[in-house]
Amino acid sequence: MKSTQVNTTTSEGKTIAIIAYITIIGLIIAFVINNDKKNAFAKYHITQSLGLALTGLALGIIGLIPILGWLINIIGIFILLYMWIMGLISAINEKEKPVPLLGQHYIKWFNKI
Repeated sequence: MKSTQVNTTTSEGKTIAIIAYITIIGLIIAFVINNDKKNAFAKYHITQSLGLALTGLALGIIGLIPILGWLINIIGIFILLYMWIMGLISAINEKEKPVPLLGQHYIKWFNKI
């Protein structure tokens, strides 16, 4: 009986989780919507998406450094894009799989949100 409840909860949070991966505005909207519903699946993907957004911000700051920063930024953006796609696929497939490389750290760092 509990597995049915978990699947229903996951299905309800799927839309919120997908919205979280669609731009910063989508992340904010998902956070506000989930603030009322308190869906664990959605919260998981919101934290993953928040981590990706903050990683992107850090890459943007690093990109301000001439030459070496530009190189790190370009490589980092491709890696970030890969991580974002994997997170979105995980949300679409209703799985709580952390994004590659930094996903486990995002879970630890943003656990309180």
